[in-house]
Amino acid sequence: MTAVTGALLAEPDMTAFRTAMGRFPTGVALLTQGSGEDTIVMTLNSLTSVSLDPLLILVSVKADGRMRPRISRAGSFAVNILTGPQRSLAQEFCRPDRPEGPAAMLRLSAEKGVTGNAVLPAAEAYLECVLDAEHSAGDHTLLIGRVVALSGGPSAPDPLLFHQGRFGRLSAERPGEAA
Repeated sequence: MTAVTGALLAEPDMTAFRTAMGRFPTGVALLTQGSGEDTIVMTLNSLTSVSLDPLLILVSVKADGRMRPRISRAGSFAVNILTGPQRSLAQEFCRPDRPEGPAAMLRLSAEKGVTGNAVLPAAEAYLECVLDAEHSAGDHTLLIGRVVALSGGPSAPDPLLFHQGRFGRLSAERPGEAA
């Protein structure tokens, strides 16, 4: 137990932590490194805007996963923010046996971006980054990317969301409309 301003707090367990964090809705994206024969892709929901000057984002990846060393060596990556209709891509690219190389490019209808990483023109948006910094954080590595190119995607937003272990979408109601 830990004392904090007179109160005793029990150390939370991993299950309680996952449940609590599952209550925070997130967007869903595909993190890509490379293109063509060298394409690797993973589903991501840890994306944070860090700075506007310079333009920086943060993504979190498993320290011992296959994505981190590839990004470290190449010095770049892309984040493709998914739309509601792209849910099947999120599900497919979170599996250990997910497609790589040309099969991934074809499945994503991806193009080679200016950083040499796969981008999805049909995504809600994509951000191409050069690696600015890496920070070890428990069993993950935080990757800070400097945004060097981006695209806004379709004109009618329809982002894919993840909340309490399920995919979802925003309601059709727009700000200012009566409920």
